[in-house]
Amino acid sequence: MRVTKEQKAEAISNFPFVGTLLSDDSYGSGHINDTFLLVFDISGMGQIKVILQRMNKDIFTEPVKLMENILGVTSYLRKKIKENGGDTERETLNVIPSKDGKPYYLDSVGDYWRAYKFITDSTSYDQVEKPDDFYQSAVAFGNFQRLLADYPAETLHETIKDFHNTKARFAVFKQVVEDDVMGRAKEVEKEIQFVLDREDVANYFCDLLEKGELPLRVTHNDTKLNNIMIDNVSGKGICVIDLDTVMPGLAMNDFGDSIRFGASTAAEDEIDLSKVTCSMELFDLYAKGFIEGCAGKLTEKEISLMPMGAKTMTFECGMRFLTDYLQGDTYFKIHREKQNLDRCRTQFKLVKDMEEKWHTMQQIVAKYS
Repeated sequence: MRVTKEQKAEAISNFPFVGTLLSDDSYGSGHINDTFLLVFDISGMGQIKVILQRMNKDIFTEPVKLMENILGVTSYLRKKIKENGGDTERETLNVIPSKDGKPYYLDSVGDYWRAYKFITDSTSYDQVEKPDDFYQSAVAFGNFQRLLADYPAETLHETIKDFHNTKARFAVFKQVVEDDVMGRAKEVEKEIQFVLDREDVANYFCDLLEKGELPLRVTHNDTKLNNIMIDNVSGKGICVIDLDTVMPGLAMNDFGDSIRFGASTAAEDEIDLSKVTCSMELFDLYAKGFIEGCAGKLTEKEISLMPMGAKTMTFECGMRFLTDYLQGDTYFKIHREKQNLDRCRTQFKLVKDMEEKWHTMQQIVAKYS
């Protein structure tokens, strides 16, 4: 359901914003939540900006628990940032409580809203515009791992059940193919077979975790380049944003999701697959930055499994896009017909390219471990 002017106005009026509202336009390129940038004039003394979001309760079915996660993690990050002499206003998200003191507002329609202080003089990028931006995002996500290394991951709520449980997603995928509710399976037999041929990829990390061979960590779980704010002056990655999927997970998955998105030479929904490859130069740059940012907080095994993280997350994402296409495009927002199918195909092309460059990927990670 689209956000109406009345619904947005109700939400705005229930946060303690000050000044005269100048604009409340849509903001960003996220697929899930509805995000708005509010600009207020403060009695002629200047303007302030605020981020307002309507949380997607179809995806995040327990928004109260989600906000508990975000408050817990951001409070911990502020403590660590302060200890390190950093800027707590710019180096982590700051939640603005609603007028009733809660970290969210529940409107008359039954939707949940939240507000954040806007991180000034910084930019997020949907695609790598210059290599250093990708490197800075790697350092920032690695630093996120470092700062939260001692946070008790098991205390976090699972905001989306089995979010990066690739084995469980594989089982769901097979059922979706069998059900074929939209009658689309026939036209994507090649893509379906691509998934079925890689069940070992779906099982790999889950099996190691079940055996206790990998540590459970606080992970971001959506480590795209556009979830890092980069300072406009210094060019440094200063803040990790979009913490909806922060929960217990694997460090290799955070690394891998960045690679599948940021090291691709094409847009996520590129139709011309000849343009889609995994850049080894960008893979090298990201591996260097991420390992530097983690600053010794990862085990040798975690570092050695980073290439598998890249392959697994790319495979999983392609499988999710294909699953959503088969179900009628109910999860990811689409702006044109078959966009999820195009997204799926780019991911599978990247997986195939990674398989062909596997030895190179392993060598790159080894030189920084």
